[in-house]
Amino acid sequence: MLEPKYDSATVEPRIAKAWDDAGAFKAGAGAKPGADPFAIVIPPPNVTGSLHMGHALNNTLQDILVRFERMRGKDVLWQPGMDHAGIATQMVVERRLAEQQKPDRRTMTREPFVEEIWKWKAESGGLIFNQLKRLGASCDWSREKFTMGAHGEQGDQMVDAVTEVFVQLYNEGLIYKDKRLVNWDTKFETAISDLEVENIEVDGNMWHFKYPLAANPLTGQPETYEYVEKDADGNVTLRETRDYISIATTRPETMLGDGAVAVHPSDERYAPIIGKLCEIPVGPKEHRRLIPIITDEYPDKDFGSGAVKITGAHDQNDYGVAKRNNIPMYRLMDSKGAMRSDGVPYAEAAAHARALVAQGGQPDANAVDAINLVPDEYRGLDRFKARKRVVADIDADGLMITVENKKIMQPFGDRSGTVIEPMLTDQWYVNAEELAKPAIAAVREGRTKLVPENWDKTYYQWMENIQPWCISRQLWWGHRIPVWYGPNLPKGAFLRSAEDEGTGFLEFCARTPDEAIKLAQEHYGPNVSVTVSDSRFGGGTETGIQNIVGYGVSAGNDLGGGQVTSVELNRDPDVLDTWFSSALWPFSTLGW
Repeated sequence: MLEPKYDSATVEPRIAKAWDDAGAFKAGAGAKPGADPFAIVIPPPNVTGSLHMGHALNNTLQDILVRFERMRGKDVLWQPGMDHAGIATQMVVERRLAEQQKPDRRTMTREPFVEEIWKWKAESGGLIFNQLKRLGASCDWSREKFTMGAHGEQGDQMVDAVTEVFVQLYNEGLIYKDKRLVNWDTKFETAISDLEVENIEVDGNMWHFKYPLAANPLTGQPETYEYVEKDADGNVTLRETRDYISIATTRPETMLGDGAVAVHPSDERYAPIIGKLCEIPVGPKEHRRLIPIITDEYPDKDFGSGAVKITGAHDQNDYGVAKRNNIPMYRLMDSKGAMRSDGVPYAEAAAHARALVAQGGQPDANAVDAINLVPDEYRGLDRFKARKRVVADIDADGLMITVENKKIMQPFGDRSGTVIEPMLTDQWYVNAEELAKPAIAAVREGRTKLVPENWDKTYYQWMENIQPWCISRQLWWGHRIPVWYGPNLPKGAFLRSAEDEGTGFLEFCARTPDEAIKLAQEHYGPNVSVTVSDSRFGGGTETGIQNIVGYGVSAGNDLGGGQVTSVELNRDPDVLDTWFSSALWPFSTLGW
């Protein structure tokens, strides 16, 4: 008997079960012998999420296509799956642990924490698939895939595909490590992509400070110059003698890491002082650093004073100026957004910075990064507390000109809600410019078509201006980077003296720990015992690679050298950006 009212909750699951029991949507179901294949892979939704109206529309259109081609007798596969959503999943599980009053992630350490995530995934990860089934999506549910595989371990199809691509691109020089500016989330303590940053207009301040000119080395008296402002018709509107250059900033705490002051080459107001030195107006007076006044195309002479402080380690635009002009880039903050508290006292660090600048040429990025230019009284302060202290101290010194209340655009992490800090860090990158070339050629030559064609211009503009892709994240949930570090010893690992160990580390990129050991032995020598360990990472809590490798040496010569007998390798603690594995989805899901 026909029910008087349609009950979707009863009817739809019964029909879906009948389809599933019959294998109606399995790859090749109902296909004619020798039929052409037709495949669609669902762009993997995040395991943490649930579907919305956009997913419903998108998946309905895919369903129409695969059902149509199935009816035509083609060998059809509609491949379902989910993305492991690194930062979002880690956030969900950390919140869950807090609600359950369990130890936090860092107390728990890496391996137990990752196991907690797998438990959560087993309990909550089926929501999206159930929603798709309720929609009647005709996927081959026997082929469900997850970007982390069954349990994120070597030997899994999804995991091995990611590792293979990384190793291949690394060996071809298309994946490399570099110290560049990234968006740093101080809550999650990781780099994040531009797409994970929201720029929001907020109430802020613009402080105007005096950077005093350095004393004339011959007279010992402060340098002065005639500062002249003119209107659009060339009439003089202001003329005065100054012994300073005026700088405006919304982030005074970053002044501590200034490397230069830049003005536009055509700005006549500052022509007399180009190449001279000025003093950063904060920190102990006897140790204040002098920085050069340079020219660069970046400053806008019609905005503010026309002079811009260059803090390459904490500002995207300043980073470019610093790179072009060999200006040192001093990192001021730790991973939590507090002013650095490591290293030698400020007086010694400032002297080290002056000596490094005096050497000239391109400063070594790692040597610069080791210098902590935060004065002792600010060390360990939260960046915003340090800002207040810096402003108050400059004002007390009589070097603040004025402060404006104004709206400013500020970057926030879309998940953490914290203010993002542009910060110079070591990260892994893909040479996206090189990888983009075949994709550009495919469209230009008509092998790939964009519909409608007016999107070609946008495509070329984006692809031809593509930047290196930062693929490393300082998280615990994700694909571990398959690189092991060893001590920087000469080939054959015989030390003529104790100084034979070079700076930095040797990288061994490998598919497995055993392969890393083999590569290391090829370098250090077959008689050197090589082991692998994560122990010196403290469970992966550090964001940098510091003091992580060790080696043993036989009783050597009088100079402190000798034959190395054992080496310990440590794996990179970082994981890959979720989109590194998602980008491989069409290949990894189909068995490549």
